[in-house]
Amino acid sequence: MTPSTTLSPDRNTDTPGRPPPPRPDRDPFFDNAKFLLVVLVVVGHNWAQLVRDMDTVKAAYTVVYLFHMPAFILLCGLFSRGFTGTGPQIRALISRVLVPYLLFTVAYKALYVLVSGDDFTLMPAQPTYLLWFLMALFLWRITAPVWRAVRYPVAVSVLISLAAGLTGIGYQLALPRVLMFLPWFVLGMQLRPEHFRRLRTRAMRQCAPVVLLAALGGAYLLAPRINANWLYMKADHTELHTGSLVYLAIRLGLFALSGALIVAFFALVPARRTTFTALGAVTMFPFLVHGLLVQAGKAYGVYEDLGRLGATAAVLLALFGFALTVVLSSTPVRRVLRPVVEPRFPKGLVPADTDRGLSDTGRVPEPGKSRAVDRS
Repeated sequence: MTPSTTLSPDRNTDTPGRPPPPRPDRDPFFDNAKFLLVVLVVVGHNWAQLVRDMDTVKAAYTVVYLFHMPAFILLCGLFSRGFTGTGPQIRALISRVLVPYLLFTVAYKALYVLVSGDDFTLMPAQPTYLLWFLMALFLWRITAPVWRAVRYPVAVSVLISLAAGLTGIGYQLALPRVLMFLPWFVLGMQLRPEHFRRLRTRAMRQCAPVVLLAALGGAYLLAPRINANWLYMKADHTELHTGSLVYLAIRLGLFALSGALIVAFFALVPARRTTFTALGAVTMFPFLVHGLLVQAGKAYGVYEDLGRLGATAAVLLALFGFALTVVLSSTPVRRVLRPVVEPRFPKGLVPADTDRGLSDTGRVPEPGKSRAVDRS
């Protein structure tokens, strides 16, 4: 997730009680994909509390984690192709990524103090829970111009990703995840919308369910042996208790599996406008806020109680995750949360000779459209 921050529509399009109306220059395919991916993020974080006890849930969880964040990051790379580091773009990056990161760092710490009695000690250089993604997105996007200057950028990023797991680089600034997920961002920068259109053939749509079902079956059979730490992309080979060569082989295998599942996912994403298309433009709201609810539920034993229901709990949590995503994407909720999720850059800090290389909003044109904007 998924990823200017590409997180919401223009403010003046809101209608009370309704999702933001679609803009004519947005491709519904990408908004549909982003909505479905953020639903998987929310559902996955809820399922995470059950995976220890149920192989069925662990199998579904494993498949989701193999592709949902790589796919979201790939889209972030796609929509960073126009990032050149202009003044408006840097200001948008600060106000839409860095500032929310700091605000929600405080919010998560306050929650932990409330439910667990922790000391209120802020460590902004060590991202809390899902906030690693904002730190990573900030670093990926700020370095986007570098990848346009590198020959064979995907190959170089893969080498960096693999090397990150062979060295103990610590967890400051979420660096393990920044580097290990980096190839998906760089790959996204090399893609164009027409590459995704090639996936939407009848043959691909027929093959995609087979790929997903095969992955589910394999994950179920291997569930007792699966170590989810491989999927989180933050542990090095010593923490995973493997030798260097075995680690490299498994990581390359995971790249291949994730790639196949990403292709299958995008092949199944609707290309037409749907009832949830508009919600794909505001994915940062459910992404940031749902984690507070998950952590509170975990602290108060909600998931432990639900776990007694067995597989029924997984179904209920999946439905809850979908509903929660819709609610947190609604206009009333966004209006309340906008000051912390989408704060404006202070006008007093904008130079008088504002760089207007793109626009005063600093939004990045959507690939393939001269003035289209994606902000999710």
